[in-house]
Amino acid sequence: MNSIDRRSLLLAGLGAAGAGALAACTTSTATPALVGPSSSAVAAAEKRRAGTGRQHKVTLTAAPATTDLGGGVKAKTWAFDGRTPGKEIRLSAGDTLAAELANQLPGKTATSIHWHGIALRNDMDGVPPATQTAVRAGSTFTYRFIADAPGTYFFHPHVGVQLDRGLYAPLIVEDPREPLTYDDEWVIVLDDWVDGVTGTPDEVFAELKQGMAGMDMGGDSGSGMGGHDMHGMGDMNGDASPSASGSPDGMSSTFMLMGADSDLLGGDAGDVKYPYHLVNGRVPADPDVYRGKPGTKVRLRIINAGGDTAYRVALGGHRLTITHTDGFPVQHQQTDAVLVGMGERYDVLVTLQDGVFPLVALAEGKNAIGRALVRTGSGSAPAAIARPKELDGAVMTASRLRAADDVRLKSAKTDVTHQVRLTGGMTHYDWAINGKPFDMASPDADPILIEEGQRVRLDFVNDTTMWHPMHLHGHTYQLGGSGPRKDTAIVLPKKKLSVFFDADNPGQWMLHCHNAYHGEAGMMTLVAYSA
Repeated sequence: MNSIDRRSLLLAGLGAAGAGALAACTTSTATPALVGPSSSAVAAAEKRRAGTGRQHKVTLTAAPATTDLGGGVKAKTWAFDGRTPGKEIRLSAGDTLAAELANQLPGKTATSIHWHGIALRNDMDGVPPATQTAVRAGSTFTYRFIADAPGTYFFHPHVGVQLDRGLYAPLIVEDPREPLTYDDEWVIVLDDWVDGVTGTPDEVFAELKQGMAGMDMGGDSGSGMGGHDMHGMGDMNGDASPSASGSPDGMSSTFMLMGADSDLLGGDAGDVKYPYHLVNGRVPADPDVYRGKPGTKVRLRIINAGGDTAYRVALGGHRLTITHTDGFPVQHQQTDAVLVGMGERYDVLVTLQDGVFPLVALAEGKNAIGRALVRTGSGSAPAAIARPKELDGAVMTASRLRAADDVRLKSAKTDVTHQVRLTGGMTHYDWAINGKPFDMASPDADPILIEEGQRVRLDFVNDTTMWHPMHLHGHTYQLGGSGPRKDTAIVLPKKKLSVFFDADNPGQWMLHCHNAYHGEAGMMTLVAYSA
């Protein structure tokens, strides 16, 4: 039984429990007692949010769809209202979003919506069964919350590996006191695409779960791997980390990527072979086109909605000025390109030149690209495989950024420190946190405990030979003492990353790797407030 079917049955079995029953479900087995998603503390935190009183209503229908990826490529997938990416939601900071999810997915497929990066009320976070009962097929659920922090966000399911289908869309919260000056905006959504082309995400996950130990190794199953030097694999008894553009001789793999390598990512770049990399839902041969005038200053809002791919993003013939990451302002930095992990977002300013320029998202370490075009004048478009020189120039990563003065955390004593060890590997595909894979049947069995009002330090210690984009729900953390405020950050292999946040949003919150397959395999845990 695949992961979504298994989880859907579990979540459907929970029934349409009321808020009180849900709170009891999530606190009854925990010691000490936890703040439930529907507790008075969560309601009190929502009342403290600055609201405008305006309400923005939308309906989002999750259903099977045949999406046109351009260039004659069509894929059968699941999408919101038949579009991939889904229609952008845009509102002003302080507005209330009322989004009705209608689940028209096939069979008994349950789903949800997680509002990625938004520090919202806990019972609207969209994480079954921790914060809500999953929305069963044929049912509806309305998410209602105040979005009080301006920034670039997006939304997607938090059930199984549904993230790697077409169920995602941008969410833009505008700042009514916007300090930046620019003429236009262009939202850029990046994605690695497999669904309905070479298989489904469930089939990908089923193969990955076999691990290297379960792969058909042909006649040579020794450490030499048929004579190929496989990065990080060693004798396959340790933390094996294959990934590449193909499979070594004698190895049979439909979806598993072998030998991809990136210095920026510390080695192994990814697990999955994707036939396409998309920019705004289009293949490189038939790209999305932004049309403007020379001299126009444009704000690019870049979102990585992918399942397994980091992208190095550059605009040919231009320098980029980074202004925000994960919704929060940073001290402005100029660069040629920016590295964007899964779940990360970057805002950049660029003043457009005269001509036709490729915006290229290089699939880091995977020898493939996604592409869009900027056209401000006449001329022919560059070839679909063209890679601008800026990709090989200065590449900005989050570790080199600093928080803007007005969002930097105030100096305070750390009240509690938790070590978060990232463990597992490709041999058995046993990704986990602190050596323990997350148990969806008992989400609050062994949480990371914090208390409201604490300054919390998380020490991510990556014991694996692969990078992990670690995402915390309901909060933004600061990288080190003065780094950027983020909710998703890349933790490089065999490295440590310390982050800090204030426990100011009570409830129960997921902390997980935003590689869709690592998270589903077990690299997630719960950060829970003690009652």
